[in-house]
Amino acid sequence: MSVRDMVEKDYYAALGVPKDATTADIKKAYRRLARELHPDKNPGDAKAEARFKEVSEAYDVLSDDTRRREYDEARALFASGGGPAGYGPGGGGGGGYPPGYGGFGQQGSGGGSFAFDDLLRENGSGNLGGLFDNLFQRGPGPSAGRGPKRGTDIAAELTISFEDALTGLETTVRLPGAAPCAQCHGSGARPGSSPRTCPTCRGLGVVSRSQGGFALSEPCRDCRGLGTIIDQPCPECRGSGRRERMQKIRVPAGIADGQKLRVRGRGSAGERGGPAGDLEVTVHVLAHAIFGRDGANLTIILPISVAEAALGASVKVPTLDRTPLTVKVPPGTSSGRRLRVRGRGAPRAGGGRGDLIVTVDVVVPPKLSPKARAAFQELAKALPEDPREHLTVLLEDRA
Repeated sequence: MSVRDMVEKDYYAALGVPKDATTADIKKAYRRLARELHPDKNPGDAKAEARFKEVSEAYDVLSDDTRRREYDEARALFASGGGPAGYGPGGGGGGGYPPGYGGFGQQGSGGGSFAFDDLLRENGSGNLGGLFDNLFQRGPGPSAGRGPKRGTDIAAELTISFEDALTGLETTVRLPGAAPCAQCHGSGARPGSSPRTCPTCRGLGVVSRSQGGFALSEPCRDCRGLGTIIDQPCPECRGSGRRERMQKIRVPAGIADGQKLRVRGRGSAGERGGPAGDLEVTVHVLAHAIFGRDGANLTIILPISVAEAALGASVKVPTLDRTPLTVKVPPGTSSGRRLRVRGRGAPRAGGGRGDLIVTVDVVVPPKLSPKARAAFQELAKALPEDPREHLTVLLEDRA
């Protein structure tokens, strides 16, 4: 997640959740939007695909507590209208100042007052990137040791169809963050050109203005806090300087909703010769309109008529592989009875397949024709037994 993403992108709005949303609320919103916008449900819809990527990027950040905290702090730092949040008069170095710095117009450790651009200069950078690298630096510094260090693991999300979960597939997963664009090498400018220093802020990314006895700074509006202006954007990345990182993975047959896949060595690169971290992919399986899952078993509700329930019948049942399947309904079957078809369920991790569980649902017609009504009346006379006889005995005892 770049500084530009932190400042410009509203991930909460992308998911349609408030800023104080819980992790569960964020996950629920993401899964709902992922189902609606998934490319499999919107073939050829470029807008839906772009929105799906936007939602996935927002979830990558907000579902991670550390990245969400950094994002919230960065957004607060560049709150509109008053410069960086917590850096106003009397801020006392709050809101993220490194130790030893006072607020705007305050005395720092070296005496004298300074504005936000002074902090940028002392930070050794002409733009916001260096400042954020220090404010939100992860992991131990150089003093933590000189030996090899394993790279961090990367978490990603993948949404697949119900059918793909049963058959397995090879696909690509979008990794959080971005890699430098190969065409412009991360500059964002068309090859053969280069970004120019913003004349308004002179490359600092912020502009200062005096208000009373204080020097206030805010992000430069002309370059949007970047310090540079791109006159000829790169056609490949459209001036962002970034491209999506994609990783090909193999999803095994029979994977369940919420299951995690670990791809060794596909996380962040190690340091000083250390091994790379791993990629952990959480798989979300879209619901099916007809079938359900219960472990390795597939489930389906089979409607039958009153006559089929009473007399018995051979009823065709749909299957995911479109192979004809006939289920025998025994005479006298009641609604809710479960019939089992061996070996027609989902693949098991250790080999073999689960079963297909067919739940019978006896459907009573809501309206009867005169002929059907007469037939049911004759049937009622032909059935002498009372299905509520045990209740009748209890009622007579009460009386």
